[in-house]
Amino acid sequence: MRHHKQLLSSSVSTNRRPTILYLVCAVSIFSLLLFAIQSSFFSGSFGSDRDAETIRILSQFQSTVQQCVANRGLGLTAHIIDHCKLILKYPEGTNSTWYNAQFKKFEPLEYNYDMCETILLWEQYRNMTTVLTREYLDARPDGWLDYAPQRIAQLGTKKCYNKTLCEEHLNILLPAKPPFRPRQFRTCAVVGNSGDLLKTEFGEEIDSHDAVFRDNEAPVNEKYAKYVGLKRDFRLVVRGAARNMVPILNGSDTEVLIIKSVTHREINAVIKTIPNPVYLFQGIVLRRGAKGTGMKSIELALSMCDIVDIYGFTVDPGYTEWTRYFSAPRKGHNPLQGRAYYQLLECLGVLRIHSPMRSARKEDWSDVPSREMISQAHAAALHLKKSQAGDLGQFGNCKVWGNVDPNKSGPISGSPDMSDVRKFSKYSKWEVMPFSSLRKEAQDHYMQMQGVTLYKMDGNKLDDLVCVRHSLKSEV
Repeated sequence: MRHHKQLLSSSVSTNRRPTILYLVCAVSIFSLLLFAIQSSFFSGSFGSDRDAETIRILSQFQSTVQQCVANRGLGLTAHIIDHCKLILKYPEGTNSTWYNAQFKKFEPLEYNYDMCETILLWEQYRNMTTVLTREYLDARPDGWLDYAPQRIAQLGTKKCYNKTLCEEHLNILLPAKPPFRPRQFRTCAVVGNSGDLLKTEFGEEIDSHDAVFRDNEAPVNEKYAKYVGLKRDFRLVVRGAARNMVPILNGSDTEVLIIKSVTHREINAVIKTIPNPVYLFQGIVLRRGAKGTGMKSIELALSMCDIVDIYGFTVDPGYTEWTRYFSAPRKGHNPLQGRAYYQLLECLGVLRIHSPMRSARKEDWSDVPSREMISQAHAAALHLKKSQAGDLGQFGNCKVWGNVDPNKSGPISGSPDMSDVRKFSKYSKWEVMPFSSLRKEAQDHYMQMQGVTLYKMDGNKLDDLVCVRHSLKSEV
């Protein structure tokens, strides 16, 4: 009997243990589910709060931009659609004189913009290079096969199956790595060709900048010195103007020429005889026709400069024809669209506009958003984009990656058949400039970017970058 009770007790105890284990497991699972639900709730609440703060910052920034346009736009007004989108409108009665033959209509009087995309795009230009290099062609998929031939006119083939064929045409103006860096200069002046330059004597002010950028055939001489200055550092030229580079340079042996689209044998033959640095612009949409060389000059300047001042871009109202300060009036392109976009860029802190109607208050930038507010708006726009596309880190817009061998410096631009004038000049001084000679801001930026150089793949998309990684140790 006692033995029977012991067996019964043992059986009850054995049956009770699984029950207790089941209860413990159930409680644990319930606790985990409760924790997950609470975490999800609080995480969602935090995310929702952060999104609300992002929208608030962007909306506040939009209001500041709207006020800036009202104060500085000389008749332009900004109409807010939401926290990112706005419309810039010209007043009723504005004379639209430019006729678009393709679409058979005159230039419109209002333009839609996405401020979030715009502020991200132009901040991107501050961190990248706009000169074609050998490392870019090496990193870009089929860079030598497909892309390099597009930068050479009259090549006779659409593909370089033999890399040497393209190298023969590009070596004369193809550096191994970027000759210019972000933050290389503090202040830069971009001088357009508008006839409004003759209305105000900006010459000395233009020359006071650390670097001056000019376009195409715009003359620099004593005749126009008091209007446009004499300083000449960089010049962006279209293919037609590049053929006349000797008279354009007019004796200067240091002005850097950047060819906007393509090179060919005739241009290369001239390059071999001059002492000036010559390179190809990188970041254009080939064969689509960008809206003028002036905008590309601004992109070029932003890739090197902290502060960009623009002169001679016909931004004042009242023009009925497109004028140039050194020649007769000619038919222009999109004057109203350009003026609206430049005004938006000024109110986004990208550039500063100087013109006859603004000359009296050229140093008054109090109605432009502060650098702190612009940085907050940029961070908010970036957060908004990441919440939609996923947070991919500092280099989230890099579509293609390349690496530079730290043990190889790469060749400088040039060719064996250069003239002695070029061979013994300082045309390659920018390519061999020691890292230690850069201004501190440029060095700090390079370290912040972890030695990564950013290039545009094609056009103005945010997420189409070619990123090339350098060894910090070998550079510094």
